[in-house]
Amino acid sequence: METTTQSEIQFKTNIKCGGCIATVTPFLDKTVGAQHWQVDTASPDKVLTVQADGVSAEQVQKAVQQAGYKAELLH
Repeated sequence: METTTQSEIQFKTNIKCGGCIATVTPFLDKTVGAQHWQVDTASPDKVLTVQADGVSAEQVQKAVQQAGYKAELLH
């Protein structure tokens, strides 16, 4: 029986609206997969939460940057 572990990574971003989310969607879907990330636009830090199963924080940051946004790792 296989067990998979998923780690959650959070980033402070400047993704602040539905239009911004639509812009980053293809980049994040390609990197981490659809349904494996979400942005809390109601949060002051616009927190991006990623279910990072085998994906590094650097890969997520690169995907966000390719879409024209910033992602700063939260500790």
